[in-house]
Amino acid sequence: MVTLAGTCRIAVDLRKEPLVSKTRSTLWSQSLLIIILFFATFQAVAQNGTPLNAQLDQYLTELTKNGFSGSVLLSQNGKILFAAGYGPANRELNVLNTAQTKFRLGSITKQFTAAGILILHERGQLNIQDSICKYIDGCPAAWKDVTIHHLLSHTGGVPSFTSMPDYMTRMNMLETPQSMLARFVNKPLEFAPGEKWNYSNSGYFVLGMIIEKVSHETYEAFLQKNIFTPFKLTNTGYDHFATILPNRATGYSRNTDGLVNSAFIDMSQPYAAGSLYSTVEDLFLWNEALFGGKVVTKKTFDLMTTPVKNNYGYGLGISTLFNRKLISHGGGINGFSTIIARFPNENITYVVLRNSDFGEPSPGAVGRAMAARLLGEKDEPVRPPVAKVDPAIYDKYVGEYEVTSNVILKVTRDGDHLMVQASSQSPIEILPESETKFFLKGVDARITFVKDPSGAVTHLILHQGGDNEAKKIK
Repeated sequence: MVTLAGTCRIAVDLRKEPLVSKTRSTLWSQSLLIIILFFATFQAVAQNGTPLNAQLDQYLTELTKNGFSGSVLLSQNGKILFAAGYGPANRELNVLNTAQTKFRLGSITKQFTAAGILILHERGQLNIQDSICKYIDGCPAAWKDVTIHHLLSHTGGVPSFTSMPDYMTRMNMLETPQSMLARFVNKPLEFAPGEKWNYSNSGYFVLGMIIEKVSHETYEAFLQKNIFTPFKLTNTGYDHFATILPNRATGYSRNTDGLVNSAFIDMSQPYAAGSLYSTVEDLFLWNEALFGGKVVTKKTFDLMTTPVKNNYGYGLGISTLFNRKLISHGGGINGFSTIIARFPNENITYVVLRNSDFGEPSPGAVGRAMAARLLGEKDEPVRPPVAKVDPAIYDKYVGEYEVTSNVILKVTRDGDHLMVQASSQSPIEILPESETKFFLKGVDARITFVKDPSGAVTHLILHQGGDNEAKKIK
């Protein structure tokens, strides 16, 4: 039996009786638009003797009553302990999520792209220390010192196209890799290659083009031949809007009018940075293959999972949770928010795929809660210590940041406190863990403020179910 302390609130009461679907199996199978909803944090305490599946089911059923919809999976030592779907995959048709429902992955795509590059590296078809100009036609002189390694680790300084002012108005356009490249290829680098770290969807877009150049195949065909087919990922692929795709979830967003179908994005734009779809079952198979040394050698995998800067390797983040090493990546794209994470020393993996891009708890928080029950840990958000910084720096951060055309984050200063307020929400304090990195008080989310070489703040990154950029507009 699970006791929930505290109250969960969600802004939209979608239905009186929640739609719940559960499937279990013993053989198992950013970034972009996350909207903050502020509400009370809850803890779940499992009584001794309660079976793990019962604990997880009750916890997730309670979330579903408050609007959660998605699929989850928890495994250990290569065996699925729990795999289930909750809530509607399509609200208009009352179709339920299952462990076989297909979700857009957003930036989880990046680990597949990184693996593709490393496969070519091992074959001797490229070297990750090569300049990217070796592979990009019309490469600007400013990029000559940018290497594949820099793009893999987000240390190249290539500005992300998703933070550009016209991105929201152009995301519904069909693009070719070349036409997308033209949108950012001549933009100044944000910093000298290797000097700093800044999450860049443009960097991973270029990695997809390098895969195509070297392999003489499309990015999609290369992944199909070298990853999806060999590792039996039969429910994973490049998402195309026009394709009739059985068991595809519909993505949902929230604006001032309430719940809506998410805004259209042509999937030619996220490309190698965020174009894939999958299921929790396929991601389990992928995770086992990757960590089991079947995709690349141990030496290469160690490169992939060694932090370069900002606790980021190649397409994967490296951190700690419950005082245990955790390797993970989240994703966020119109209508979807996701995470896949692994405790490598305990061989525990959790996957949470959600067909909504708003609300708490985030997929990361749901996965953490699931892992806590397996590990016997308290389900509490991990918070860094509050850093001592001069409140005068807050003045640079004050302003408005566009998450979507309908959602603005307003950052204000209240004396020595910095506050953030999402559209139609109450303000909440954000606390510094450094001069540019902050975490939200009482909410499982973080904010990083990004500056240009002159020191002016250009945008922020909302870390909540993925890395989501918001341009400073005022």
